[in-house]
Amino acid sequence: MLEQAFSLPSALQQAVDTATADWTSDGKVARLWAKDATLWSGRDEAEWLDWLTITRELRPHCDELAQRLAFVRESGFRHAVLLGMGGSSLGPEVLRLTFGLHEGWPDWLILDSTDPQQVAAVEAQIDYASTLFLVSSKSGSTLEPNILKDYFFTHASEALGQTQAAAQFMAVTDPGSQLEAVAKADGFREIFHGKPRIGGRYSVLSNFGLVPAQAMGIDVAALLDRTETMVAACEQADAAANPGVALGLVLGQAALQGRDKLTVLASPGVASVGAWLEQLVAESTGKEGKGIIPVDGEAVAPPTAYGDDRLFAYLQLAGEDDASQAAAVDALAAAGHPVVRITLQDAYDLGQEFFRWEIATAVAGSVLGINPFDQPDVEASKIETRKLTEAFEQSGELPSQPPLASGDGLTLYCDPANAEALRAAAGAEAGVAALLRAHLARLHAGDYFALLAYVNRLEPAYGEHLQAIRHAVRARFGVATCLGYGPRFLHSTGQAYKGGPNSGVFLQVTCDDARDLPVPGRKYSFGIVKAAQAAGDFQVLADRGRRALRVHLGADVAAGLQHLAALLTEDA
Repeated sequence: MLEQAFSLPSALQQAVDTATADWTSDGKVARLWAKDATLWSGRDEAEWLDWLTITRELRPHCDELAQRLAFVRESGFRHAVLLGMGGSSLGPEVLRLTFGLHEGWPDWLILDSTDPQQVAAVEAQIDYASTLFLVSSKSGSTLEPNILKDYFFTHASEALGQTQAAAQFMAVTDPGSQLEAVAKADGFREIFHGKPRIGGRYSVLSNFGLVPAQAMGIDVAALLDRTETMVAACEQADAAANPGVALGLVLGQAALQGRDKLTVLASPGVASVGAWLEQLVAESTGKEGKGIIPVDGEAVAPPTAYGDDRLFAYLQLAGEDDASQAAAVDALAAAGHPVVRITLQDAYDLGQEFFRWEIATAVAGSVLGINPFDQPDVEASKIETRKLTEAFEQSGELPSQPPLASGDGLTLYCDPANAEALRAAAGAEAGVAALLRAHLARLHAGDYFALLAYVNRLEPAYGEHLQAIRHAVRARFGVATCLGYGPRFLHSTGQAYKGGPNSGVFLQVTCDDARDLPVPGRKYSFGIVKAAQAAGDFQVLADRGRRALRVHLGADVAAGLQHLAALLTEDA
């Protein structure tokens, strides 16, 4: 459904009106479609805009895609496991959770973690004889999908023999990538190509999204036909009538006025879109000290719970009416908070939303004056992680770090600058509870709080404790709150946390792994990789001068989170 509605405060409405007139009079929509890099930074943006036309390019090949993947249904696979990160996994996850199961097609499990408990939980759900695997990686050199491939391909080969295992593996990757070479050498059944000039977070309407969609039983031709309506609408030169451009101008102008916390509210049936939007918006806009911080998964609250740094986006699925949620959104608008309302008629409107928000994000990047198609600070974390894993391969150890404080099963760590600030606030001999309170006391109006949890995302109890913490922080300090699971968020919001505005207060949560899993052919294990990723993540946060603290839970994650939640919610 193309329609969208904006309820904006007068100052923001005036700025949007001015920007809309400028985009129309200056022919900026045509410049966008012409891939004019001067709309942004004038660097390499033109090299990353093939997503504008990918749906029209792939629509004539839908029958071919269906034929190549007909074996998925014919073979009677009960499960399919997608191994990927970031743009390779988040879009397919939205498709799976929104469309649900289709009779005769496998149930898709999306694995985008190095947490050994999470890897083991996925493995425990499957029978190798009836499971299809899709390794999805644009570059083909990303650490996580490569070691996940090694793990599952090795185990499948042990269970089925290598020939049969290879017949149950597919890949989606860019032409000529390392993954393509490995897939050919191992004899994968199918290899599908991405488009080199489409970045990962803009790739959901390319083969990175359409291959799993087809293999889920989704009517890909119908999805693309529905999407074409939005594509055509986003070509309109009149910016006010162009749904993607109009939305992008609201996002950008709101951020310029300090309303840079894009808070996603959604009907349950489309709630998973928020995680995809997190990556698209954060990784595209969060750089050079600027950016929009997406907030997903917060429970809606009365208007007084929010500061004046919010912009709300309400995605409603028709037929899934929630009167209390709708009333809460109305109350936000009535109180003067800016609200965007979008209604999806059914799941097949997803393609339209993917494209609407891609255009909107590109336009918001233009308003902010940044390149929305690079991700410089994501690479910084990868470099730090690589240093640590390579060192482990040589020495068999990760570098040790002296704790800031320890007690009651929790241990705190941080860099020297943060340690000095926290000790100055809490006292040189302060314990865990006092230091945690001092860390949260660094939150001020306009800031946001982010929980960076390197734990098993599939364990409901962990999520309940983490959600309780974020909501307690919101209630006490009136700030936006984010929750990301590591290493998943490193390929998503991690860019904005490190490269965006220095308005975040970060609490990284790590744990000992009750059970670790080996990575075939390596000294390091999945647990070591996860620990290296957390350490690399923290190092870059510290290098960027972020307010950050790490709390280590030990091996009993549930008890550790429960205790942490008790400490952080006792005054809420």
